[in-house]
Amino acid sequence: MKKLALLFCVLAYTTVSAQLFTPAFDLFSIKEEAYLYLNDGTEVKGIISSVNKTNGLIKSISITPSGEKKKITLKSDAISEMYLPISSFNKLDNSINRTFNKHVLGRNKGINTEIIDKGYAYFEKTKVVKNKDVEELLLQVLNPSFSEKIKVYDIPLAKVSTSTEVAGITITHDENKSYFVKVGDATAIKLRKKDYDDAYAALYKDCPTLLKKLENNHRWAKFDEHLYSYSTECN
Repeated sequence: MKKLALLFCVLAYTTVSAQLFTPAFDLFSIKEEAYLYLNDGTEVKGIISSVNKTNGLIKSISITPSGEKKKITLKSDAISEMYLPISSFNKLDNSINRTFNKHVLGRNKGINTEIIDKGYAYFEKTKVVKNKDVEELLLQVLNPSFSEKIKVYDIPLAKVSTSTEVAGITITHDENKSYFVKVGDATAIKLRKKDYDDAYAALYKDCPTLLKKLENNHRWAKFDEHLYSYSTECN
């Protein structure tokens, strides 16, 4: 009974902490098919054997195409977008998140959210301003189901770990310090936690009703909720 009570405490904490953004995943299934789309329009469907990274960024993927026995390696430069099946461990985290945020699931032009809802992470190549230069990176989209106006991309390693004690259990979770944010077709730029107080007004400038709501309460911790409201309530 005591263990059950502790479990409910943990779940209650998770409910409060649940985000509308899809979690950033780094563990992927080696049993379920992945879907990769190359720059020339070719689709490669198959089982991933490894995802190779440098400083958190995907550099290449080794995959055995469906119906074949030979593994191939595709560099990130050749991939325009992809859906990667998340690991069973990540699925547990994601299922908890989805349980409390079912209302964010839906259709988004150009992105197959039905595949994502089955336990897939969505990545796409995008131009970003990085160290004053413009680079093309393959990044996970964190708001795939409400990203038609503004897309938010994970920045690998741009997190800080924080701990909270609940009913004697220490829970460690990651808080994002920054994201790459892309407005329309513009090049994505880094949005930092410290800059959100000034940036939010520019992001939602064409939605005065939302700006009015956020005037006295636009905390960075609610960025996902602000963006969801902007995407679903503003023309």
